[in-house]
Amino acid sequence: MAGVSPMSSVAPRQRHGIDHLRPYLCGGLAAVAAEMVTFPLDTAKTRQQLQGQVGDSRWSNMRYRGIVHTLITIAREEGLTSIYRGLSPALVRQALYGTIKFGLYYSSKDVAKRLVRQKESTLVNLCCAVVAGSVSATLATPTDVIKVRMQSGSSHKGAKISWSLLSVGKVIHRQEGVRGLWRGGLPTAQRAALVAGVQLPVYDASKAQLLAHGVKDGAGCHLAASFLAGLSACIASNPVDVVRTRMMVQRKTARSSLGLPVQSSYGETMPHTYFTSSLRCGLHTVRSEGPLALYKGFFPAFARMGPWNVIFFIVYEKLQNSYPYVGR
Repeated sequence: MAGVSPMSSVAPRQRHGIDHLRPYLCGGLAAVAAEMVTFPLDTAKTRQQLQGQVGDSRWSNMRYRGIVHTLITIAREEGLTSIYRGLSPALVRQALYGTIKFGLYYSSKDVAKRLVRQKESTLVNLCCAVVAGSVSATLATPTDVIKVRMQSGSSHKGAKISWSLLSVGKVIHRQEGVRGLWRGGLPTAQRAALVAGVQLPVYDASKAQLLAHGVKDGAGCHLAASFLAGLSACIASNPVDVVRTRMMVQRKTARSSLGLPVQSSYGETMPHTYFTSSLRCGLHTVRSEGPLALYKGFFPAFARMGPWNVIFFIVYEKLQNSYPYVGR
């Protein structure tokens, strides 16, 4: 029938069910879109966070100077496709992590508002964001570990490596067990809690303030709010992100003490520091490289997180507004 919305043919109860799922679907799709565009910057951030380590011969040299130099060096020495090595686990991670994180945040906010019968509060938003971030990151840790291993691009003499999600995952599982797939899981959950706890409430608060001051609810408003959210989240999370990256790149077949030779997943033996906790890794980094080492990779991290947030929230808002909520 002419003039009838496509959604009007869906039964009210079914449409209401779609409304409950929409934050999850929109969050996952928007996260995948943002990841595809900004992934090379994530590779640059990972390489810069790893370099300069005292006690790890693989990453002791300061090889990379800035975002452009990092990407050019990787492309020249390892091939242009190496910039996108790790994209497949990154997209799988965002499909899982982004879906759960943003869906759980917005759906839990709706539940909280109905329970307390009041408007949004910063404290409620913060609690919902921290829970959503830590839960989603914990579940998605294996894909994050595989991504970091692939992005690190370590050379392994005499080893034929197939840089694919499944092959790297199988090697980690075979040589390090199931626990190897969750290496760095605690700092990953901590970082995700920090990012979500800052990113999502700051975006909501910034958007609310902009709307209150007469800014139209459109792309300009979403752009400004998402930029502030990305900057705030990057400043808060970078130290934990450095620790997380360094712990995830560790490879071993047997537990070793600090500083003893460690056999990697690919068979070679190399002397490097092995960290058994995020606190130990963080303290060692500060003592050996100085406090500013915790902000290594900040510029590529923000260069990625800024556009990532902008793309995500603009796509998310567009998807959310594709048809009106039912019963709101």
